[in-house]
Amino acid sequence: QVQLVESGVGLVQAGDSLSLSCAASGGSFSDLAMGWFRQAPGEEREFVATISWSGGKTAYGDVVNGRFTISRDNAKNTVYLQMNSLKPEDTAVYYCAARVGVLRFNTYEYDNWGQGTQVTVSS
Repeated sequence: QVQLVESGVGLVQAGDSLSLSCAASGGSFSDLAMGWFRQAPGEEREFVATISWSGGKTAYGDVVNGRFTISRDNAKNTVYLQMNSLKPEDTAVYYCAARVGVLRFNTYEYDNWGQGTQVTVSS
């Protein structure tokens, strides 16, 4: 079982940047596709970004619109989400997720989840 711990709790202003990290333990990180999802109050959890085990493939949700970048460092067992030009509508709890195999976009396709980290963007 893979354990995931997110960090990078943030209260920022619109237009600011913020970087989230997710450290993995308990498994072979280089076997895992990693994803970021987010959930705002009263909303369903939605796909933000995903990256393949090698880092060679990435994909983003429509909500990102070129503002976020997912990356990973397999030597550090860590995946990152760099968020730029943040908007108030980006306010949500951000979750890191992992799955063995190729990258996917749906919550049900991920086996392991972090506890989430709150990102709040003020206007």
